Amino acid sequence: MVAFNDIAHWRIQIFTLLLSVVAVLGVVMALPSIAVTAYHGRWGIALVDTLALAWLLGLWRARNLPYHVRVYNFLAMLYLLGVALMLTVGPISQVYLLAPPVLAAVLLGTWPALAALALSGATVGTLALTGHARLYVSDLPHQALASTLVVLLNYFCIGLLLTLTCSVLLQRLARSLGDLRTFTGTLEDGRSRLQAVNAELRLTSAAVANLNEMVIIARAVPQPGAEQPIVFVNDALLRRTGYTRDDMLGRSMRMLHGPETDRAEVARVVQAMTRAEPVAAEILNYTASGEPYWVEMEMVPFADEDGVNTHWVLVGRDVTERRKAADAIHRLAFYDVLTGLPNRRLLMDRLQEQLDAGCAAPHAAVMFIDLDHFKNINDARGHATGDLLLHAAAQRLSQLAGPADTVARLGGDEFVMLLAGLDTCDGGAAAGALAMAARIRAVLGQPFDIGGQAYQSTASIGVTLLPRAGQSVDDLLREADIAMYRAKAGGRDGVALFEDTMRAEVERRLTIERDLGQALANSELQMHVQLQVDRDERPVGAELLMRWRRADGTSVPPDVFIPAAEASGLIVKLGYWALREACHAWLRLSAAGHALPLSVNVSPSQFREPDFVAQVRAILHETGAPASQLIFEVTEGLLIENLDDTIARMHELARMGIRFSIDDFGTGYSNLGYLRRMPLYELKIDRSFINDTPGDANGTAIVQSILAMAAHLGLRVVAEGVETHDQAAFLAAHGAPGMQGYLFARPMPLPDMLALLEREPRAAAAPAGSSTVVSPASSSAGSPA
Repeated sequence: MVAFNDIAHWRIQIFTLLLSVVAVLGVVMALPSIAVTAYHGRWGIALVDTLALAWLLGLWRARNLPYHVRVYNFLAMLYLLGVALMLTVGPISQVYLLAPPVLAAVLLGTWPALAALALSGATVGTLALTGHARLYVSDLPHQALASTLVVLLNYFCIGLLLTLTCSVLLQRLARSLGDLRTFTGTLEDGRSRLQAVNAELRLTSAAVANLNEMVIIARAVPQPGAEQPIVFVNDALLRRTGYTRDDMLGRSMRMLHGPETDRAEVARVVQAMTRAEPVAAEILNYTASGEPYWVEMEMVPFADEDGVNTHWVLVGRDVTERRKAADAIHRLAFYDVLTGLPNRRLLMDRLQEQLDAGCAAPHAAVMFIDLDHFKNINDARGHATGDLLLHAAAQRLSQLAGPADTVARLGGDEFVMLLAGLDTCDGGAAAGALAMAARIRAVLGQPFDIGGQAYQSTASIGVTLLPRAGQSVDDLLREADIAMYRAKAGGRDGVALFEDTMRAEVERRLTIERDLGQALANSELQMHVQLQVDRDERPVGAELLMRWRRADGTSVPPDVFIPAAEASGLIVKLGYWALREACHAWLRLSAAGHALPLSVNVSPSQFREPDFVAQVRAILHETGAPASQLIFEVTEGLLIENLDDTIARMHELARMGIRFSIDDFGTGYSNLGYLRRMPLYELKIDRSFINDTPGDANGTAIVQSILAMAAHLGLRVVAEGVETHDQAAFLAAHGAPGMQGYLFARPMPLPDMLALLEREPRAAAAPAGSSTVVSPASSSAGSPA
């Protein structure tokens, strides 16, 4: 459809209307004219009118023809009609020839109109000059050329006036319509944009109203400290807070704050608002019922076209669950689940802060607290009871700690207390730390009421002081731990203050443990043999003893490396190696004609290995040594734990032929009832009792009692550490046990002992220099299997 503001549209409308009017006028005027002219015999005029009317009606009916075709036909019909009338009616008909240029100006434009005017003027002039039409002027009746020229000039003047007027009018109209079209287009674009903006606003309003995020819009009040009244809240905010829209509109955004809202964070937000800057924060808000919830908010200013801040738009999301999860993660990361105390990680951070303060910080102390024999409570009453006791102990420690102190649980029954800000006026920091340690011992020593039952506990406490130059967090904990173990070694339920000598001792032990791991691979370990003789000094057996000679020629005493092996767990590996060496040693002795029973020390750790029996069976099968020629020496400490399992395992080994000896008898855990249940072969009297015999009455009485008891139980006895003839004579006169000691032979390598047996078949006491002496230690002191 053609636009109403298009000139072509209006020309079509004018032409359509004009054609209809002319058709009506033609019918109304032409029919009488045709009738009159026909009546008077003017058939030429009647014919012209008839043809013109038929042509006009044909154009009026032919609406499907193109616009320009119809217009040119219409103008041609008027032109031809004018020419025919001039020829038939006379010069008066030249008025018809003015119609084509004027209508061309209206219907087609200026240039077609001027062309039509030129054509009609030329036609009038041609008709006049050729005599077909006579043009005259009243004052020039006989001057045809002058009359024609005057008429043509007037004709062109009027024609140009009408044509140009119509053309200019149409041009101005076209320009106006163009402006109108442009304006209309602008209005349409503006309306479209306005409709789009309105639609977007409606969509935005609906979206904001239905957002899951909470939205507040407040009017900006520029006065310092003025409240910013709320002008809009969405549904999500109302649902979360429980307020109604009327409750909130017009009130300050601070209405959501409560007693635990962070005032410093609020002040930071207010400062950003005074500078008209966007700000983000996490703030604790409160619902209408007083329930706290955390909101993560972003607030941005909204300015008008002049840059003046008119509103604040706040968008918030509920992050309560996230904060709870973060708090839970934080507690899991930095706090002990059982007691709620800080864990190792948080303790390390606070220790580092204390060290970072350096000399600027007051003196402090780290106390390592370990509950004595806590494992017994766990084993006897279960972990639930043990956990309750740990929780109660943690509470007592927390009550003793000051506001600047830290009580942490490292795990198990180990606690650490950081005493910050020790008063050095009364006796120094050490005195203050030891005074606190005494209070801790007193508090933890009081009975714990758990489930209606009282449980007693004590604590061993190690203390180290700070700051000292070069200390690290690991140093602090290690020093306190070392001191705590010194307190345990001193009999438990005590306090030890760390000294540098303790660290040196621990470092030496660690060095021993490290080097011991490589000693076996480097063939630094050897098994020496010490003979056992009867009252006549005849060989009746031998004990294998482990010796360590480093590659540099230095020797490490057994009482040094055996405890290190026990502590590090290497004793199990060394024990199986020693058992295999004992089997090989017996085979060599047997091949040389000296098939003596061999005693091998077995540590409690090795004996409790689940596959110990299978390992023994495998070694015997591998070496081919007879089990009946091996005597396993065990200490009384083996009987402390899992006695029934221990006795069952001993019987299983005894059925294989293994014999058992209780080493260092009388120095450890002795229960005569248990001795009856075990498949024992031998008791070994500890050298400490032999040293006092026969000069000390008490020592002599103990030895005599052991010999008498063994005789009644049918057990063989070996006395260790026999170094004098008086001791040997006393033993020979009182039961004649087997004897082992420097008086008869020192521990020596197997080849040396074979040489000794070949040289002195009765194994008489050899001179001090006649055998290779590897260690000055006593015959079995600290020797493992």
